Amino acid sequence: MKLRPLGDKVVLKQLEAEETTKSGIILSTKAQEKPQEAEVIAVGPGGIVDGKEVVMQVKKGEKVIYSKYAGTEVKLDGEEFIVVRQSDIVAVVEK
Repeated sequence: MKLRPLGDKVVLKQLEAEETTKSGIILSTKAQEKPQEAEVIAVGPGGIVDGKEVVMQVKKGEKVIYSKYAGTEVKLDGEEFIVVRQSDIVAVVEK
């Protein structure tokens, strides 16, 4: 199956949480904070959303930072995804 977002929605795949701290302390699964960094899997077409024209600024494959409590978590074919509005994405990670 494949997710195809509508309007200004973006499908993200959350990156793995850090298992150790910078100082080398190993964290239990419960102590690990959910990362806010994700990879863009699919991007909606944009267009007129809530009476305003939305131009999509992110592309498939980019790494992004999104708002902490944003989106809807979806499980599909054993994988977890997050569907967010483009406005919930706060930055693109460039290397």
